[in-house]
Parts: sequence; structure tokens; C-alpha cells
Amino acid sequence: MAKNYCRSIWISDAHLCTRGCQVGYLYSFLKNVKCDYLYIVGDFIDVWQLKRRWYWPQLFNRVIRRILKIAQKGTKVVYIPGNHDEIFRDFAGFDFGQVQIQTHAIHETADGRKLLVLHGDEFDVLVKCHKWLAVLGSAAYDYLIALNRLLNLSRRKLKLPYYSLSGAIKRKVKKACQYINNFEEVAAMAAAKHKVDGVICGHIHHPIIKDLHGITYYNTGDWVENCSALVENDFGEISILRWTQDWHAEPLQELESEEEDVEVEQEVAVALANWRLANGDIQAVG
Repeated sequence: MAKNYCRSIWISDAHLCTRGCQVGYLYSFLKNVKCDYLYIVGDFIDVWQLKRRWYWPQLFNRVIRRILKIAQKGTKVVYIPGNHDEIFRDFAGFDFGQVQIQTHAIHETADGRKLLVLHGDEFDVLVKCHKWLAVLGSAAYDYLIALNRLLNLSRRKLKLPYYSLSGAIKRKVKKACQYINNFEEVAAMAAAKHKVDGVICGHIHHPIIKDLHGITYYNTGDWVENCSALVENDFGEISILRWTQDWHAEPLQELESEEEDVEVEQEVAVALANWRLANGDIQAVG
């Protein structure tokens, strides 16, 4: 597969540490795209899940390594933590292996527009005011994703395309639709206060681009249900890329060799050590 060039890429909500993460598709995406700017817009590592039980197969290491390699090759990589990885917000302003950690960013498109980039949990009343309920909802969502995984295993054997069960439920449940609409409205209002042309966020796993009162609202989607990203071309046009549909990509599930495993672990360890050395007054997580 030839590499696809984009000026900018936004991904979010991979939820590494969970079995629902479509890590094979995510890794194949990162291997087959090139960009000048890469924004990781929160909930990339699911610390909530990590506190419940440990789940970290080798392919997760390869995803981390790929991102570090992208940064080393000159791409500006910005990591904006979300609510599931909010622990990393304590390290905002520092670099990890040339990956910049920020609470938010302002991106200027090729056609001169300014966009506010942030995870989006700031606009979620449930997360801000009733975190315990959000954690409970997250656990229920994990079970739904497990059911979805079994469904799609059967569909794959029948040569049928991927189907998002939770996405279908969200589309059919009126209150869920109203929640999404309210979230989008609040995000657009925040962008207007920042005097920018648009806002890019994740959080609700609903990829979309729409105009709201003169503000362009973008949502990256996720790598649990949709395997989606936002991509910008050289003219400043931003579109939704659905990796499994637009590229008909196959997930990369197997590691190439044991030597590759060791190399991955060594590179992640080196990045951690360098980050600790550069930021000696901060205790690195890991």
C-alpha cells in the first residue's frame, strides 16, 4: 500500500489498554500515512481501564513506537490528553520523545483558517460534574464493545463489512442524539469565544463535519468503532477519513519477529529515559 500524504492528521479515542481498541487498523493507518502535523486529541491511552486491569499486547508498543518515529522524522506531533488519560495533563508544556504535550492547540490551516483543537470533555457536563457516573458508563460501554467485537468476528467470516453496534444504537436513541447535538453546540460556542474559525475535538466517538452558526465543528471519531481520522490537504480542505471503508484496509495483527519486539521495547524505554532526563523535576509515568 502506497503512503498517503496529508498536510495534517487528527486522531483521537484509540483507548489503548482496552480490548475494544482496533489497534490493528490503527497501526496500519499510522504505517501508511505521512503528514506535516499529527494531533492526538485525547483518550489515546485509557488510564481508567488500566486502573481496573492490565491489558497491553505487543502491538500497542508498536503503535507508540510508530508515533515516536513519525515525530523523529520531522512531523510536528502534539498530544492533547482527554478525560481517560487526564493524568498526562500534569505534564502539559513538556515533550516526550519529541511529542509535545498540550492541553489544547490552535492549528492554522493551509488556507489561513484558525482552529481550536482540544479533546472535548470540557464540554461534557456528565464528565465534569458526575465523574463517577461517567466511569460507570464507560464500563457499560466496554461490554457493548465486546459484544460488537463478537458480532464483527462473525461478519468478517461472512465477508461482510465492519458494523458499529453502539453507533447504530446512538443514532436510534433520541436522548443520545440530543446529547451529541448539545455537545456540538457548546463546542462551537467555545470556538467563538476563542475567536477562531472552527473547533476540532473527539470524546463522543461521532465523526462529523458541520457548520454551526458560522463556526465549523469537526469531530475526529475514534479507533474503537469508526476507525476514523480528520485529514487536511495542501489546500486547507479537511475531510473525514474512514480507514476501513475508504482504504479497505486490513488490520495488522502480527509482529514481524522477536527482534522487532525487543527493538520496540528498547525504543520506548529510551524515549522514557530521555524524557525523564530532560524534565528532571517531573516523575515520568511508567
